[in-house]
Amino acid sequence: MEGQRVDVQCAGCGIQIQTEDKAKPGFTPSSALEREVVICQRCFRIKHYNEVAPVAMGDDDFLRILNSIGGTDSLVVMVVDIFDFQGSWLRGLHRFVGNNPVLLVGNKVDLLPKNINLNRVKNWLQHEAKERGLKPNDVVLVSAGKGTGIDELLSRIGQLRRGKDVYIVGVTNVGKSTLINRILHDYGAADMEITTSPFPGTTLDKIEIPLEDGRSIFDTPGIINRDQIGHMISPDDLRKITPKTRINPTVFQLFDKQTLFLGGLARIDYVQGERQPLACYVENNLYIHRTKLENADEFFAKHHGEMLQPPGGEDAKKLTPFVRHQFRVEPTGSQDIVISGLGWIALQGKERAIIDVHVPKGVSVGLRKALV
Repeated sequence: MEGQRVDVQCAGCGIQIQTEDKAKPGFTPSSALEREVVICQRCFRIKHYNEVAPVAMGDDDFLRILNSIGGTDSLVVMVVDIFDFQGSWLRGLHRFVGNNPVLLVGNKVDLLPKNINLNRVKNWLQHEAKERGLKPNDVVLVSAGKGTGIDELLSRIGQLRRGKDVYIVGVTNVGKSTLINRILHDYGAADMEITTSPFPGTTLDKIEIPLEDGRSIFDTPGIINRDQIGHMISPDDLRKITPKTRINPTVFQLFDKQTLFLGGLARIDYVQGERQPLACYVENNLYIHRTKLENADEFFAKHHGEMLQPPGGEDAKKLTPFVRHQFRVEPTGSQDIVISGLGWIALQGKERAIIDVHVPKGVSVGLRKALV
């Protein structure tokens, strides 16, 4: 009968199932309760139609879940997106984990260039984590989508958890649920598949996955980092800027007073410095245009939303105004200018330079030790 409340959680996102209100999270028709695995209507539409409806889940809800982890005796597995490390870093995690061991998992390793030294990447992740106050017990590189590194991950989880529960945490869109689904598929529990999508906010509450020893793995909701550019564009444009295959950087030899446009989402002004190569690590199909700095304002005004896209058309008008971030780069070695959610620009670091980066207001931009 329609309108009943049931003591069942959605197997896809963890939300409490209800049959009363189609407009509220957790709704499923009463007929769906007869299925062995019950999922809410939202998860059903994500899985079968690639549609997603936004759900109001505030920062307090996320903090409540994170705070509960510190009071447990467990292993914390933090998943980051190697391609978007800054944007996918879970800020302040060291304040929530208590005395629990932490395993740092770098996902989407399959997107990195072929010639990269993976040991260097591990050391780089360890270094960057410590710079942010977190001292992981180990680092593992995986590709949840391709299945790379899953055996090593399971081995390290087994060694570090020592019979404890496991909490998997991370920001939205780092691939947590995809990673868990990979584990479930590889170990014969595909009927417990968790809902995944390219959109933020898919998992709505903790999902408990029982282990043979009586303990559990908990998948937690993705925390939203609002300074990622992906939160400011449409789902269709998010797909366009999200890398799907191995990144092949595009290299431009830039003189001072030249500008690069990364689609209609970012502008890089090489204000001052000797000629040097700038390597753009962004989605391979993202349109990049070079022009003179003196023409940049006029060019942007004329072509934003058309030649310079994504975003295209009316979506371009919805972006917040661009804000300038200036970097004075010293010749101290290779460095990256990072745009949260979009990618990074690699500099050789042999020359002094002044570089301005223009991005929509609210998007994080930073300078870091080079990854590649």
